[in-house]
Amino acid sequence: MTQNTSPNIPIPRVDDRPVWDVVFAVYGYPALLLAHRLKVFAFLADNPRTLTEICDALNIKPRPAEAILTVATSLGFLSLQQGRYALTAVSEEYLLQTSPNYFGFLWDLMIDNYQVCSFTSLEKAILTDSPQTYGGGSIYQSHEEQIELLHRFTSGMHSMSMASALVWPGILDFSQHRIMLDIGGSSGAHSIGAALRLPDLQAIVLDFPPVCEVAEGYIVEYNLQERIKTCGANIWNDHWPSADLHFFSNMYHDWPPEKCHFLTAKSFRYLECGGRIVIHEMLCNDDKTGPFAPAAFGMMMMGWTEGKQYSGLELSAMLQEIGFTDIQIHKAFGYYSIVTGRKP
Repeated sequence: MTQNTSPNIPIPRVDDRPVWDVVFAVYGYPALLLAHRLKVFAFLADNPRTLTEICDALNIKPRPAEAILTVATSLGFLSLQQGRYALTAVSEEYLLQTSPNYFGFLWDLMIDNYQVCSFTSLEKAILTDSPQTYGGGSIYQSHEEQIELLHRFTSGMHSMSMASALVWPGILDFSQHRIMLDIGGSSGAHSIGAALRLPDLQAIVLDFPPVCEVAEGYIVEYNLQERIKTCGANIWNDHWPSADLHFFSNMYHDWPPEKCHFLTAKSFRYLECGGRIVIHEMLCNDDKTGPFAPAAFGMMMMGWTEGKQYSGLELSAMLQEIGFTDIQIHKAFGYYSIVTGRKP
């Protein structure tokens, strides 16, 4: 092959790392799910281990083990020192089941439903504008019909919520509020986090009755049954209990704008005067240029729900249109933010 470069073929203006990154994401990130499924993190909980010890424990050969461990190390989930792999702070915090912030149930949910993020499913979701979870249709109807799916889904929601639930109550002064209504509260993680941070606050988890039964187990686990109650109801059709703080986490992104508008109006109608609404979401930039995490979350919503990731501007406009005032946006934990407003 000639070493000469034709003067008519210019060298690229930018390098090719972004296109490689797409390829590497498809193959690389699933390695973390595999490590989780193979219980690598649990195995390393007590002591750092050599490659040989890990191969023996996982019953796999060195080549595949090294491939997985190298990805996990490169992404900061493991460290490698003197030939031994060890957990890092992030894996100790989120990937050990003994941690209150254990994230593994959400990864289990992803593994169990991995077909949703296949190219074929995402292509179908895009072309038909319809979710593909559980073979298509409403995930909530599937949960009503199959209680085991509901339990696994609620555990996944708890898994992804506890860490941020412990942080957002400290972002603003919520000490004047007496009763928080956790609308579509799922496992009650955010009610638990708020109750732990705000000692004078009572909370009510509002969700379908079977979900409330699961939430009650978590509430007992944190010994908060005297301060957190559940209310089994259909949030769309039924009456909402009285409260001066309405909280929605990962709810608006489940629904199209007209249904979010309905929830916002219903919140305004039921919220006490002077009360506050809090919407906890990963927010897109106002001009929808990113960031990548909420943009990718939007693709996940394509596969799972009717909804999308909103920007702070979009959610603020919804609150303002309904009549909320003093609208604010604050960064919360990780990729999450809160959008708040007051009912005059």
